[in-house]
Amino acid sequence: MMDCLDFFSIYVMTSLEILMEFWFFIGFLQKKVKSIYSIWFAAFGMTVLAVFRLQGIWAFLVFAILLVAASKLLCRADFVITVLYAVVTVEIMNLCFGLFNSLSYILFPLVFDKSPRFFGFIFMWAGNVLALALAVLCYRGVQKCCGCDETAQRKYVFLILMPVLLIFLASEYINQTFYGNTLTIEKGRILSGVNPYQILLMQILGVVSLFCVLFSYKKLAESFKRDKETELLGQQAYFLGQYVEEAKLRYEKTKSFRHDIKNHIMVVKELLRNQKTEEALQYVGGMEKLTGDLSFPVSTNHPVLDILLGNKLGIAEENQIEVRCSLAVPYPCGISDIDFCIILGNALDNAVLACSRTDSGKHKYICITGKVQGDFLLMEIENSYSGKRMIRSGTGLTNIRTAVEKYHGVMEIRTEGEKFVLSILVIIPQQ
Repeated sequence: MMDCLDFFSIYVMTSLEILMEFWFFIGFLQKKVKSIYSIWFAAFGMTVLAVFRLQGIWAFLVFAILLVAASKLLCRADFVITVLYAVVTVEIMNLCFGLFNSLSYILFPLVFDKSPRFFGFIFMWAGNVLALALAVLCYRGVQKCCGCDETAQRKYVFLILMPVLLIFLASEYINQTFYGNTLTIEKGRILSGVNPYQILLMQILGVVSLFCVLFSYKKLAESFKRDKETELLGQQAYFLGQYVEEAKLRYEKTKSFRHDIKNHIMVVKELLRNQKTEEALQYVGGMEKLTGDLSFPVSTNHPVLDILLGNKLGIAEENQIEVRCSLAVPYPCGISDIDFCIILGNALDNAVLACSRTDSGKHKYICITGKVQGDFLLMEIENSYSGKRMIRSGTGLTNIRTAVEKYHGVMEIRTEGEKFVLSILVIIPQQ
């Protein structure tokens, strides 16, 4: 009987624990992997624990490391968030088994005298199964009540990681110090000198505290996300205001030109009629310069982008920055005008700032390229860069990434010596 119990407890239940923890851990990261990987991970984790005979906190620590390593290999998830959810995954399982350890200490002495072997088997089997069932409920609760956006998660992860680790260490200390692997019974009572009711209460408080911490984490992340959305709305209003003002200015210039066009034509006619060809050509040259102010310095086939790029690149030229633009965008396009302005507006603001920080005497330039290939829009903004400053994902890059991800796109930044390159790929919605 004991051999069966040992095999059941050590191999069967531990394998189920590992399989379940890995499955929900991947769910916490909002990733997907093939089912076969879960089975391989459970087999590998079981082998590591058996070969090295790991127990207690060392077993949980090694298992958390295995979870982090697996997520990096299979999912390429963010490292810090991975560490947090690896600890949470292991901790929930630890707390659930701790709860049923306490219940066993309370209930087992009541039936010990009747049939120790039979009830020992029942308590071990039922305790493990019920602990796994409770862990599933807790995992579901974390997924439903405490999940949040990955970008927002990263903001407060260090703030939450410390209390989560403290709860984890406290629960493991209780399990190892007060329970261990042996239960001693004499005359229907436990000889551990420990009040199991107090330990049970501590375990329950541990579970509640963990959920409170994760719920607070979610609220902080949601608050951060709302702040970012508010900031994006502010940027949208700013770019929209720029667009409206530029449109008004060009409308007034066009209106004025249209009002005077008859007079200009009449003057040219009179000059030609009087055979003053040279004067007529000079006059037409002046009109050509006047009409040049009505057109956009950049032509992308997208009126909003023409205004935005004309404004931003005009600022760059005023700062003695060479500008080159080869961007062609279909119009109308499934990508909203405001999102286009957020992406290119922030990118060009960053590029102008980077060029202004370049040492005097060095070549300063901004080069914009982009084209549509099938359902994809590829854009690349390249600019001179001092090469001395560390690239940080500030507000501008964060806003670009947020707008790009709305269209299931990706953003990549890289530096090559004194060259900074921002590459953007977005999927054009088919509407």
